[in-house]
Amino acid sequence: MLRLVAAVLLVILAFSLVGAVFEFVAWALVVGAVVFGGVVVWSKLSGDGPRTRERDSGISR
Repeated sequence: MLRLVAAVLLVILAFSLVGAVFEFVAWALVVGAVVFGGVVVWSKLSGDGPRTRERDSGISR
């Protein structure tokens, strides 16, 4: 009987750990998507980088 209780507790612990890992990964994906979106918006609002401006202005090295 004790072995059965221990086995059930181990299964519950395993599922809890797997659930915690999936929850962490889900939050990491959400945070990563928000950061990526912020970088894209910042990049669009700040204009093109200096290399693009040099290329467009006809400056060559």
